[in-house]
Amino acid sequence: ISFSFAQDSNSIQLPSPQTEIGKTLMQTLKLRKSSREFDKKQLPLQELSNLLWAANGINRSESGKRTAPSAMNWQEVDIYVAMQNGTYLYNAKAHSLILISAKDLREATGTQSFVKKAPVNLVFVVDGKRMQNASEEDKVLYGATDVGSVAQNVYLYCASQGLAVVVRGMVDRAMLTKELKLNKDQKIILAQTVGYPIQ
Repeated sequence: ISFSFAQDSNSIQLPSPQTEIGKTLMQTLKLRKSSREFDKKQLPLQELSNLLWAANGINRSESGKRTAPSAMNWQEVDIYVAMQNGTYLYNAKAHSLILISAKDLREATGTQSFVKKAPVNLVFVVDGKRMQNASEEDKVLYGATDVGSVAQNVYLYCASQGLAVVVRGMVDRAMLTKELKLNKDQKIILAQTVGYPIQ
């Protein structure tokens, strides 16, 4: 069942992630691949919850550490979620979505034609302000490395659950930076499209 909510809602509380589901790691690795064809069907809220938790959710509540590694535990990677009914920022601490724009920004997340039809486009943003005492060169290196870990988590979750996925570098960063209301310290690194495969 697809989810819906009021456009003026400022946040969506996600259901708890289902951490006991899925294929084995080796089966998942065997199935991991990129897809560029997506069904238009929306992801249920539970699926979205599982996906975002797998991507970079908190898996150790006592320390607040994540499912993806981050250099110096900077936790500098933010995930923006562009869907038909709005664009949201994933808040891992509350496991919720915070409304950024009520507009459908899916098409703005990439140059390929499929991005505007797929149900979910993730945008990975590195906040350099959190990377204390890092040189500009290190911010680029570690930020990109950490985003790669998050993107691979998404790939593995999708392979485990039979979802279609592709990570993308072709993004109009200037336009999307404006639409997401990012500041000078926030850099868009990659985007990733997720949905159901076309049957």
